[in-house]
Amino acid sequence: MGDWQNYSAPRANPFLTPVRRKAFVSFYGANRIEEVDEFVRIWSLQHQVFIAKAVGLTYGNDLINSDDADYVMRRLRADYLADSTVTILLLGPCTHSRRYVDWELKASLRQGDVYVPNGLLGILLPSAGGRPYLPPRFAANWSSGDAACYARYRPWPAGADQLWSWIEDAYNARTTRNLLIQNSADMMRYNATCRVCGITHPA
Repeated sequence: MGDWQNYSAPRANPFLTPVRRKAFVSFYGANRIEEVDEFVRIWSLQHQVFIAKAVGLTYGNDLINSDDADYVMRRLRADYLADSTVTILLLGPCTHSRRYVDWELKASLRQGDVYVPNGLLGILLPSAGGRPYLPPRFAANWSSGDAACYARYRPWPAGADQLWSWIEDAYNARTTRNLLIQNSADMMRYNATCRVCGITHPA
């Protein structure tokens, strides 16, 4: 685990990032945790593009150890997603096989009388190769060329301005593309076999 939580960042440049959205960072920790740390350190702390909220980073190893879907959804919404507006999914080789990733996406996309969905932005980790398998719930909300879909899928950002524009697009999608959300599938009960390494990783 990196030491980004103790990093003291300089004051944000108001001309670079006029608004810093609170982003829930979803990831699979076994997929290059150093890359996850680097993403948060560079873009949240150093360049202050967004304010990071994450289960595996901000809250240590608390992964809400329960098989009760309703309980997990309540915990995710109340403890982690409540004041975030965008979910950033960091995509590594085996991210698609993780039930907790699916549950985080399910909670992020929930909408209704008392729920406003989070914007959804996928970012490709360098170790994932050219194009990894997408988690099924993310894939249901994304299409090539961004045609008539809610989510967006991008490579590792080239700069702060670029990432900020992607996050702003995801934030605005909450009201401009929310009718495109596909979130009716049941939550994954177990981890799936990774289609890259062929292993079913433990919880």
